[in-house]
Amino acid sequence: MFVKELEEALLASRIDVAVHSAKDMTSSDAAGLSVGAYLDRDDPRDALCGADAIAPGMRIGTASIRRRAQLLALEPTLSIEPLRGNVDTRLRKRRERGLDAIVLAAAGLDRLGLSAEIGCRFDPEEVVPEAGQGAVALQVRAGDEELVAALDDGTTHARVEAERACVARIGGGCLAPVAAYHDGEALTALVAAEDGSWIERRRGGDPVALAEELAVFLR
Repeated sequence: MFVKELEEALLASRIDVAVHSAKDMTSSDAAGLSVGAYLDRDDPRDALCGADAIAPGMRIGTASIRRRAQLLALEPTLSIEPLRGNVDTRLRKRRERGLDAIVLAAAGLDRLGLSAEIGCRFDPEEVVPEAGQGAVALQVRAGDEELVAALDDGTTHARVEAERACVARIGGGCLAPVAAYHDGEALTALVAAEDGSWIERRRGGDPVALAEELAVFLR
């Protein structure tokens, strides 16, 4: 919702640059718009807040079906409960509802000076992050990329665009859990059942090839 509002302001020329958390954007650019730059990426990992590890029977809060699927695959006895709101709201709701833990993006907590809330940071091989997680995207009207080009981190740009391309090819609008993360050596992509009963991972260098291998599991 917030991304769409900023994109509409860009298209109407009410603003010249929109600043997004890259993971909140759709996997393909809106017509007439372009990501002109990605800032140097912060920690892309998911963070567990309230505990230093998951354990059988824990109640964990998250609204993300990607996180839900991967957490249940790690520990099927978990109770995953919906949790929405900004970071402060989610941290408060954890305490109010007596949840054992919640899962948030590590980068958001770090940026807000809330790193002390983190009990552990999941290895991306254990919980594959959302495409673009940890990266800030600067979006402009197509043709205006030079406005932000000097701020672009080339390494982040290449990795995040590979992640987004993979998710878009799998079907970024599908309701199934989908994830993609490039670690600098190769791209890992994932599709799963929402209840974690099955997960398929693929790793390689070609986002399109990985996506085509995984898309068959969603048909």
